[in-house]
Amino acid sequence: MTTQQETRPSAATKPVRWAADAVAAMREGARMRLDYSARSLWSVDRMIEDIRSESAPYAAVELVLRGFGAYAGEVIVRQAGGEWWASGGDHWVRTPDGRLWDPIDEARRCYTQDGSLRLLCRDATAGVRG
Repeated sequence: MTTQQETRPSAATKPVRWAADAVAAMREGARMRLDYSARSLWSVDRMIEDIRSESAPYAAVELVLRGFGAYAGEVIVRQAGGEWWASGGDHWVRTPDGRLWDPIDEARRCYTQDGSLRLLCRDATAGVRG
């Protein structure tokens, strides 16, 4: 039997792992259940706001933000039928309409109060029938 991860492009390997790590960390540390739904991104945006309000230095939260961004990317992949793309160490999600999305950078922008993972997901999945 083949698992979903084995059939996915190699570009998905790292972000899928980062997303799974974020899900596990939130379940264990914050008692928050992330279920890869678009609705769960409200909680992720709120968690990033909470981290920012504690004035944590960016270097201290960089990996957490990467995990949250990868999680949002996985939500888009699952909701819109997209796929992960990678180049030069950067990872993006390509939706079936050909657009590229950068959820990891969007998570960083959330930390600087200039982004929203839930709105990114809304835009990336607009027009997708569920």
